[in-house]
Amino acid sequence: MSHLQLIDIDLAFGPHRIVHKLSFSLEKGQIGCLLGPSGCGKTTVLRCIAGFERVAAGEIRLGGEVVSTARMHLAPERRRIGMVFQDYALFPHLSVADNIGFGLRAEASTTRDARVAELLQLVGLAGQGNKYPHEMSGGQQQRVALARALAPRPSLLLLDEPFSNLDVELRERLSYEVRDIIKVAKTTAILVTHDQNEAFAVADEIGIMHEGRIQQWDTPYQLYHKPANRFVADFIGQGVFIEGRMLDERHVQIELGVLDNSAPLLCGEDSRSCRLDLAVDVLLRPDDVVHDDSSALKAEVVHKAFRGANILYTLRLGSGVKVLSLVPSHHNHALGERIGIRLAADHVITFQDQPGHKAIAATLK
Repeated sequence: MSHLQLIDIDLAFGPHRIVHKLSFSLEKGQIGCLLGPSGCGKTTVLRCIAGFERVAAGEIRLGGEVVSTARMHLAPERRRIGMVFQDYALFPHLSVADNIGFGLRAEASTTRDARVAELLQLVGLAGQGNKYPHEMSGGQQQRVALARALAPRPSLLLLDEPFSNLDVELRERLSYEVRDIIKVAKTTAILVTHDQNEAFAVADEIGIMHEGRIQQWDTPYQLYHKPANRFVADFIGQGVFIEGRMLDERHVQIELGVLDNSAPLLCGEDSRSCRLDLAVDVLLRPDDVVHDDSSALKAEVVHKAFRGANILYTLRLGSGVKVLSLVPSHHNHALGERIGIRLAADHVITFQDQPGHKAIAATLK
């Protein structure tokens, strides 16, 4: 049985439906993530799990126990859930050690002190328990908040945009550190974020949310290479939809050539195989278009974004359609230059062409 289950939950504020028929499950010891744009309902779902909001329909189960339905609502303090808030919410007048031990006040002092010392060691702050929050960096404060949430050994840990107040470089490093800490603690956790890099760094499974629904709950690899619908395909990673036509169920013709997939290609969201001569939209990722000086196929450089080891090029094809290509940065080409490219798509992603749908111009997200 899954450790956390949400079954067809609904929630509305007045006439505004925030969450509708939302379901997912998470196994014990796994880290899940609700990922989506602002306003999609992900934080509301977190608040429902915590018990801060009552569901209008559906059911939430934690550790096999029903904690929320439309008719019953277990109080937040009885759910054994730890929370790390966006602003950390540390007590400024308490030391780091006292902040971490705040939820252990009913324990004997020797037990509490031992647990605090254990957690300080776990989050890399051993010997700093006598400091106060204002004496610590943002990253250190975030670790203190995490240690405080883990101290009572919660059944579930919830993290609400925990890295949003940190600079980009620190955010990326702490994402990996937080994952390691949670895994060592053997805690089940749910992260809420709008940043897919954070989601990929921390989570085992991710739910892509849009307008109060989960569009796909899957591993990061599957979300990137096998998106369930157009929204997921466009939201995850970077890419461009380009027009194509099916030659048979495994081959599709696009402007750059013929793409060959190892399995029959699926069109639409009902998992039907693509039929012969069907007009489709093909998603090309930056790693699908490879720079190759020896290729006869050329494209014009119209934009470039230097990223250290790589350069993300926006390239214009002969038809005017733009594609993206991620190229090692020692291949430094000028704007307006025509460079050789070739296809190297291992996972072909197609959706049936929709009336009025045009190829999406390349954008840098």
